[in-house]
Amino acid sequence: MTPTEVLTLCREHDIKAVDLRFTDLPGTWHHTTIPVKHLTEDVFESGLGFDGSSIRGWQSINESDMLILPQADTAFVDPFTELPTLNLICNIQDPITGEEYAKDPRTITMRAINYLKHSGVADQAYFGPEAEFFILDDVAFDQTANQGFYHLDSIEGEWNRGREEAPNLGHKIRHKEGYFPVPPTDHHMDLRNQMMRTLIKAGLDVECQHHEVGTAGQAEIDLKYQDMLTMADQIMIYKYIVKNVAAQAGKTVTFMPKPIFGDNGSGMHTHISLWQNDDPVFAGSGYAGLSETALHAIGGILKHAPALLAFTNPTTNSYKRLVPGYEAPVNLAYSQRNRSAACRIPMYSNNPKAKRVEFRCPDPSCNPYLAFTALLMATIDGIQNKISPGEPLDCDIYDLDEAQLAAIASTPASLGDALDALEQDYEFLLRGGVMDESLISTWIDYKRTNEVDALRLRPHPYEFCMYYDV
Repeated sequence: MTPTEVLTLCREHDIKAVDLRFTDLPGTWHHTTIPVKHLTEDVFESGLGFDGSSIRGWQSINESDMLILPQADTAFVDPFTELPTLNLICNIQDPITGEEYAKDPRTITMRAINYLKHSGVADQAYFGPEAEFFILDDVAFDQTANQGFYHLDSIEGEWNRGREEAPNLGHKIRHKEGYFPVPPTDHHMDLRNQMMRTLIKAGLDVECQHHEVGTAGQAEIDLKYQDMLTMADQIMIYKYIVKNVAAQAGKTVTFMPKPIFGDNGSGMHTHISLWQNDDPVFAGSGYAGLSETALHAIGGILKHAPALLAFTNPTTNSYKRLVPGYEAPVNLAYSQRNRSAACRIPMYSNNPKAKRVEFRCPDPSCNPYLAFTALLMATIDGIQNKISPGEPLDCDIYDLDEAQLAAIASTPASLGDALDALEQDYEFLLRGGVMDESLISTWIDYKRTNEVDALRLRPHPYEFCMYYDV
């Protein structure tokens, strides 16, 4: 879609307002709204000014002026606003130099795509993430100097089997038994259908929706794979629509990786495939139908995985999901079909065009632009340096003894460990000017100060259960 076509779209839908959206470093959407009469073709070229110092991880107060540039091909009509509104995703630009801003996540993704093309490895990267989430009926939480608590509730929650609900109709989902049940056990069929319909109306290609494994309304809506930039944009739209459809129904959605103790967390298994001249680079005659290039790509992912997780699993809560015994993989190995390995090769089809690698570690708390970029850069590094992935892990991980388990590398145990790994292993992210050292250091400092240390300094409620009587 061109700027001219966007203006035509505004007239056809009687648009009254235009919402300009961009993503900050941690991955939150921000927006500013203008009357439709102020959206001209010149705005797409020259942009509009805003204060970059008020955005997390961006400019200092003495260099706060920034430009926001709408991208015409991202336009979609907002399905929730009372006033007819068109949404446009934007890039960020420095008004002095005229260059794209080095800490704009969307710009970083565009640089990674350009680097891929110039590398000769491939000319297209397709991503297919599977973002999971919980649909809840009530949430309350707080942390003050003298108290800290959280409380979540769901009509489906196993803990509500004995609750007085006048009447309680049963059909509560037991822990880890929420995969694919039909109504009335699945309480959210209609709500997920409404989410799916709204996503489609906004231009997203939805493949399916279903209840996920966890109790308390865990859900998944899958999107068809897209090129990397389009998919990163669509994940932002996906979160926005899912949350707002739930809110309109009097419910709330969280993409927090591990909100429920003792049950599966929410992941974002991410499928990646590379193509060159419309041919699938990952298809071949090797293990699981992979090419040598694909095996080297897996080698790059596994080698850099500890550092990668600082972007793909960027919260302290992420590492409460990445623990042994649940569906989330902690084993830095690869395998066909085996879901306990960090890299899985899906075997649903023998079609070479379906050949891809699924990286199972990521979760939906990530900034998709940075997570996808880091994953692509590790993939390219593996291919360029012919990094071996080692032998596949085709056995049941739970049948291995301690010595065998010790030989398999594991994911970092905490966000702090992942940030330490990134601090030691980030050169692959700098190639082609995709990321720079300033962005890496800003990310590490922000996460350590505002998340790792912030949690480390506060008493945990369960510590009182363990230690109050010492």
